[in-house]
Amino acid sequence: MDKGKPPTAPKDPKKPVTPKTFQRPRGGEAKAVSALMPEIGRAAFRRFGFVQSSVVSRWDEIVGARYAAVSAPEAIRFPIGKKSDGTLELTVEGAHATMIQHVLPEIIDRVNRFFGYGAVARVKVRQGPVAKPPARQPIAPPSLKPIPMELGESLREIGDPELFAVLESLAKSLAKGSE
Repeated sequence: MDKGKPPTAPKDPKKPVTPKTFQRPRGGEAKAVSALMPEIGRAAFRRFGFVQSSVVSRWDEIVGARYAAVSAPEAIRFPIGKKSDGTLELTVEGAHATMIQHVLPEIIDRVNRFFGYGAVARVKVRQGPVAKPPARQPIAPPSLKPIPMELGESLREIGDPELFAVLESLAKSLAKGSE
């Protein structure tokens, strides 16, 4: 049988054609790109550093609004094969670099507290422009109108205070939206 031609009817008309079962291509199972090219990925992460996006997005919570306004994390570089004792690279606005140098032990402590272990041992400070975080919109004060009676009665039976607070907030927003 030629490989280029489609299968034809069997030579023996009494013998039925059996369908072929699916066989994986010669490459085998699907593999992650990182498994196929570990050296390329390792070199790229080592060169550019990898900062968890949560560190960047929550920088003001980690170090406080005062220091977050004049600094930004760029990368955390770890020694080869380790995920601790890394070097945090910070970009700091010009004149504030001296102030940041004085509070580096506190910044290291706060970053390690955020990670939950001794991820950072050193900080490398680079002077440069820091992008200003977007201004937060003020939160509207809660409505002083009472919760509708039908919602309030059913909430009183809930024993979990956290669940109660969430459901009460939901009830207030529903009452505000119905007006």
